[in-house]
Amino acid sequence: MAKNKKTASRSAAKTAVKKKWSGLGAGAKKSSAKSSARKTIKSKGRVTAAKKSAPKATTRAKPKQRVAISHHREEDFKADGLRAYAKYRDLGIAAASNGLAQAHVIRLQGPCNPDEVSKLHFHDVDFQMVYVLKGWVKTYMEGEGETLMKEGSAWTQPPRIRHMILDCSDDVELLEVILPAEFKTVELKA
Repeated sequence: MAKNKKTASRSAAKTAVKKKWSGLGAGAKKSSAKSSARKTIKSKGRVTAAKKSAPKATTRAKPKQRVAISHHREEDFKADGLRAYAKYRDLGIAAASNGLAQAHVIRLQGPCNPDEVSKLHFHDVDFQMVYVLKGWVKTYMEGEGETLMKEGSAWTQPPRIRHMILDCSDDVELLEVILPAEFKTVELKA
């Protein structure tokens, strides 16, 4: 019985998708009726007060993007990033997105020295996401407290959230994605 319901449900869903994309759905008929009504009003020279006073929306040109492909090579891990105790492997996203985003793999160099890594700070970013590829890391984030992130864990850090690393395994590797590619980091007094 349940199999018949699933089959009927899939069939109905396929029909709905076909109608939507072929313009045969009820919404498409209403939409075409509305657009022809708008054309009639425009052609008669009627303009509403709302349209006159509404400011024109400015569209910002998005930077042209290209494909970025990055294969693992040990020699690509460099000690040229934000933290002296880490090595970074740039994934080519910043260049490919013309600065829209940045992505890299980070290896924190063990053994962990809390005096070096545990500095409260924030990043002036629009978006930041971290995924643990290997090992573990213990973090502190404002409003969340301490959290142990293990292999397979992921988290986002809202813009300007105060955070720090408290401890990590000697083999920890993180994937970090940040928007925009260029941003400011501010260290704070604990």
